Amino acid sequence: MARRALGPAGLAIVQAVQAVHRGEPVLVACSGGADSLALALAVRAVAARSGCEARALVVDHGLQPDSARHSQTVVAALRELGLPASQVAVDVRADGRGLEAAAREARYDALSDALAPGERCYLGHTLDDQAETVLLGLARGSGSRSLAGMPAERDGFVRPLLGLRRAVTRQSCHEQGVAWWDDPHNSDHRFSRVRVRATVLPLLEAELGPGIAEALARTADLAREDADAMDVLASGPAAVAELDCAELAAMPPGLRHRVLRRWLLARGAQEANRPHVLAVAALVTDWHGQKWVEVPGLRVARRAGRLTTVHQLAPESIL
Repeated sequence: MARRALGPAGLAIVQAVQAVHRGEPVLVACSGGADSLALALAVRAVAARSGCEARALVVDHGLQPDSARHSQTVVAALRELGLPASQVAVDVRADGRGLEAAAREARYDALSDALAPGERCYLGHTLDDQAETVLLGLARGSGSRSLAGMPAERDGFVRPLLGLRRAVTRQSCHEQGVAWWDDPHNSDHRFSRVRVRATVLPLLEAELGPGIAEALARTADLAREDADAMDVLASGPAAVAELDCAELAAMPPGLRHRVLRRWLLARGAQEANRPHVLAVAALVTDWHGQKWVEVPGLRVARRAGRLTTVHQLAPESIL
């Protein structure tokens, strides 16, 4: 296929890729949608200029009729565009979780397994995806880490397009004469993200004015900075076997709760949600001789001014 000159949208995506590329080999996750196809085209251009290795991987979740054939079609299209590509099938098992979460976990596991040494995986998430993630976090009543949304880089995964709107990726494909595939799940209102995308964000834009998606993305950046700083402050106490109640009491509540959550998980708690953390915090801030607090997998007790943990299967007599 003849390659067209880059238009404004294609150039913007290439510049976004260049901003994060360090000369490393790149694996592009590509579903055949406009976002990942536009990213794949930009990676191809950057790789041609820099001489780095680049390839694409199509993950077949097996959730659509003829999904394997669709994956093969995307692989063939990517190869025609000049990007080596392959596919991998995954087994999506919800196991009591939502289908979206199960598919996401299976996809990331497959991409992680496919990474070669020194290679990083580029993902096509856009500013719109980031805004949707923040709204979903708000709806769940999540903390700052959830509101921080998706990081631009973490654990070998890179999201170069978080500063660009979804419309830019579609325009880039138009400019380069590339047809994309719209996943039917992206219009299925059974999924909360689809409802946010199709109804909630447009309503907010209509009622509050333009720029809502950009504002939500800025909120993610600010929340991530705060969450990262708090994690650094809370990281030390999590490694110890016991916590000093006087030191905990002197901390601001946000830091105290973060220290307690990280400590509980480090000590073997199966879960440490906000009610669990607040119940343990009461041993510090509302101490009146409680025997212990139960959290999944642990008992937490206060003894001699210190918090200690005992696995729930231990006999009560040792408390």
